[in-house]
Amino acid sequence: MSEVLGIDFGGTGIKGALVNTETGELTAERFRIPTPEHATPEAIADVVVQIADHFKWKGPIGCTVPARVEHGIVRTATNIHALWIDTHVEALLSEKTGCEVHVLNDADAAGVASVVFGSGQEETGLVFFLTVGTGIGSAIFYNKVLIPGTELGHLRLKGAAAELYASDRTRLQQGLSWKKWAKRFQKYLDRIEFLFAPDHIIIGGGISRPTKVAEYEKHLSTKAKLSFASLENEAGIIGAAYYAANQKK
Repeated sequence: MSEVLGIDFGGTGIKGALVNTETGELTAERFRIPTPEHATPEAIADVVVQIADHFKWKGPIGCTVPARVEHGIVRTATNIHALWIDTHVEALLSEKTGCEVHVLNDADAAGVASVVFGSGQEETGLVFFLTVGTGIGSAIFYNKVLIPGTELGHLRLKGAAAELYASDRTRLQQGLSWKKWAKRFQKYLDRIEFLFAPDHIIIGGGISRPTKVAEYEKHLSTKAKLSFASLENEAGIIGAAYYAANQKK
């Protein structure tokens, strides 16, 4: 069994678990620490150390960051502290933990989990994974190969970033009914299909829970096959671990 520690950095909590990267199953109960109020790179690194210590872990670690990551360096900070920009996060976390750490965008990680172990595992061609929650994240795969670093939540829609118009946070803040929110999200899906013509679109994030899907699925229509993520809150952990396990040493 190839076991890796996966860690998912979220807005309210940082979660970790040991993952069997051959099956995608968690081999230990998730451990969660609240995200520090000032989530600077150093503060998050300290939490990652605490999670590694909790599992007494000395092997490889996969970790997500809610930002674009290029060759281990964070390049954007839309939803995190500005000090993250240009931080070599892989070097920082490797030094702090004493472990080999590989880092990727959180939506990319959830997408990896979905195409390897979840609802996209039987799909080939051009697959889009869209996470919808506080914002809108994206991951693109062609024949199961990740094209990293996309930020399709920032496509322009109604004069602003799409995630400001059609995220789940916007639905809640503006008190939109599911039908009204779905009408907005349909416009976003139409834009995605016009620009990229994907074969398959997978909806993930908090909006993909079955109780929520039942409220809005009937209001959506796509040319691409449309499905919903099945791994829910474990997707980031699983995808990060799998990604780390498959990096060249």
